[in-house]
Formats: sequence, structure tokens, C-alpha cells
Amino acid sequence: MSRSAHPAGPRHADVMTEGHYTAPPADLNALDAKVWARTVTRDEDGAVTVGGIEVTRLAEEFGTPAYFLDESDFRARCRAWADAFGRDADVFYAGKAFLSRAVVRWLKEEGLNLDVCSGGELTCALDAGMPAERIAFHGNNKTVEEIERAVTVGVGRIVLDSFQEIARVAHIAQQLGKRQRVQIRVTVGVEAHTHEFIATAHEDQKFGIALAGGQAAEAVRRALTLDGLELIGIHSHIGSQIFDMAGFEVSARRVVQLLAEVRDEHGVELPEIDLGGGLGIAYTSEDDPREPHEIAKALGDIVTRECEAAGLATPRISVEPGRAIVGPTAFTLYEVGTIKPLEGLRTYVSVDGGMSDNIRTALYDAEYSVVLASRTSDAEPMLVRVVGKHCESGDIVVKDAFLPSDLAPGDLIAVPATGAYCRSMASNYNHALRPPVVAVRDGEARVIVRRETEEDLLRLDVG
Repeated sequence: MSRSAHPAGPRHADVMTEGHYTAPPADLNALDAKVWARTVTRDEDGAVTVGGIEVTRLAEEFGTPAYFLDESDFRARCRAWADAFGRDADVFYAGKAFLSRAVVRWLKEEGLNLDVCSGGELTCALDAGMPAERIAFHGNNKTVEEIERAVTVGVGRIVLDSFQEIARVAHIAQQLGKRQRVQIRVTVGVEAHTHEFIATAHEDQKFGIALAGGQAAEAVRRALTLDGLELIGIHSHIGSQIFDMAGFEVSARRVVQLLAEVRDEHGVELPEIDLGGGLGIAYTSEDDPREPHEIAKALGDIVTRECEAAGLATPRISVEPGRAIVGPTAFTLYEVGTIKPLEGLRTYVSVDGGMSDNIRTALYDAEYSVVLASRTSDAEPMLVRVVGKHCESGDIVVKDAFLPSDLAPGDLIAVPATGAYCRSMASNYNHALRPPVVAVRDGEARVIVRRETEEDLLRLDVG
């Protein structure tokens, strides 16, 4: 592996990045525990390791790009969420973040439930042995076939997202001789401090039934009159990558007000409230996520206080962490291909992946960290933009970061906190082959989602 130095972009001084000045970290070789899985460290040779295995060895065996998932960290986070909320609440892992049959088995073993939002996710869950009664089925446009299967297998709840879906699920359940447990998803008018495309509780978006104008109250009214439905509660989700609990407080207050209206009109106290997920993780050192026990206490206190004020019994709480569990447990490993310095600006570092394995930077303007993973270096820092190999100028993995100025083709770099939404949203753009997901635990590594092959691509091309 070459170690020759390359002409670099800005070094030493603070540099202007995206409108603000950023200083290089004191130690480019340091690994910030906030953004890495718990077993990630550097060995005596300077290489990053996970589960006791060097990334250089992992790259030789599994190739790059590849996602490496710390299984013990994943399981520990599952237990932390389950313990934080206890037996009087339900934790549903949001499968959209990342789902595989291995992950379903881990969830089942660690005592978590699972929410799915498509027929494919439901198939994966059932095939891996998740009991149907521990599955919640989401989605704003579930097909008749998906609903029929969900009702037939007996999923624990279907989250209703529209007036049409209320009638549709009730009709299908009646035809099948079932009474399906359901929740109604409401939009509560809370603007989460997040990217526009992942804010989900303001009225002008596709999810849920608005509280405004009495629409949610009418949805409850209809659901309570239909024989095929057992309305068990209200669902609310205000967005993603949220650190501030203030939005949850407003959301909970408005949902509890709806519960009080239901009691006053129908004489019914709905037994459950689902506050969704969306809790943030650390992608960079600047992010400061809360621990599960802090979140559990905060949400529990909010709901209890609002229910006491409304004269309601406190309902059973559900939450849906996805990113908060799997996000920090994985990193993506790339090999450096070309290095292109732009004098006075930054150095472009091209890797062997890109937007086909991580679309979030292009889609959400997401921020990531990056480190030189195959070795340490005492070279001066240089400002870099890590980019992919695809034919798009927006094919950016890490917008601005610092790497050693002796970075060379053939070096391995690692981007942490890529466990959520990266493999789930991966594509075959430019006929790229989607990377594998490799689980690492106690010195052993095994593929849980294999790398695609060219044969896989051609198999679907029947022309």
C-alpha cells in the first residue's frame, strides 16, 4: 500500500467550510466514541479494529466498499432500550432503518418488537421467525394484498394513515372473519427541527390524519363504529434525527387532548399511545444524543403529566427507535482511489463507493465523520471532501472533513454511523453492486447480507 504524500488543499489554519470556520481536530488518529460502535478501536499497528478484527483483514476477506456491523453493540443497544422503558411500555425497532433476517433474530432474542412499512419487510420479519403479534405495520398506502396478509397472519397492530385505509382495513378484516387491532396515525402540527424531507408532523405532508379541523377526531369516530377494527390507540411521529425533547412534549400534549376528547364523546379511554421514533444519533463530534434511559424518563414524565391534567389514566407508551439502535453500530469501509487537490479550496478524495451505498448526504445534506482506518499518520491535516465514483457532481459521502496530508491511493478510510438507512436506501445507480453487510463479534466476522454480483444485476434484466 503506497504511503507517498500528495499535494494537498488547505492545511494548518482554521478553514471556511459551508459558511463557518472549522478547525482541524487535535488528533486525526483519535476515534470519538460518540460516533463509533462500542468495540471499535485502534490496535498497536494503528489500524482500526471492530470486534477485535483489523479493517485491513476485513477488507482482504470481504472487499470494499462494505458495511461492518458490531453485533454486540447492536444487541447492547436493544437491551438498553428495552430496560429503559421496562415491561409497562413497548419498544418497536423501526425496520426501515436496516432490516435483515439476522437482525430480526437479534431483535427477537433481545426482547424487542418490530415495525415494518412494506410487504417485503413483513416477509423478512415472518421468515426470520418474528411472532406476528410483535409486529406493527406502517405505511401511507398499504396495498390490499399487504393488508390481507397482515390481517391473515395476525400482526399486533396496523397503523391507519387515511380515511380510505380505515374503511379498507375494516372491510378486509371483516371478510377474513378477524377483528384487527389498529392505531390511528395523527399529524399534530409540530415542526421538528430536522430536514424538510424527514419532518413528518406538520400538516403539509403525506403521513397521517391531521388534528386540525377535527379530522383526527372524525377518524376515531369512524374506527370505533367498524366491527372489523379494534382501536387501541393513537400514533404520532414528529420527524427524524431529533435531539430536542420539546417537540415530543407538544406532540404528547396534543395527542392526550385528543384522548380526552374521545373519552368525553365516546366514553372510551384508549389504552395506548405511540410517540414514534426519530431520536437522533451522533454523526459528528458536534452531535449530542440522549441515552435511552433519559429518553424513557422524559417521555414517561411528559405523558403522565399531561394525562393527570386531563384526568386520564396513563396509557401504555410505545416508541419506535430504528436509527438510534442500528445507526451507531456500523461503519462503511472504502478504499481510496484518486486524490485531487484544488489549490486554496480543498482536496477531493474519491473512493470505491458513493451515493449508491450512502445517498443521505446528497438527499438530506447529511453530515458524516471520516478517519484514515488502515494506519495512523503524523502528517499535517488537509481539508478534504470524500466523494464517490458515480457520474454525479452531488455524489458526496463526506462534505468537509480533515484527513492526513499523506493520504494515498490504496489507503482505507472509514465513515462511522452508517448503520441506518445506508444499506436500506442503497441502489444500483451506474449498475453499482450493493455492498455486503458483515456482522462482527468477538473476533469472528460473517456476512449477513452478501455483496451483489453482476449475475444478480443481469438476472433481473430479461430483455
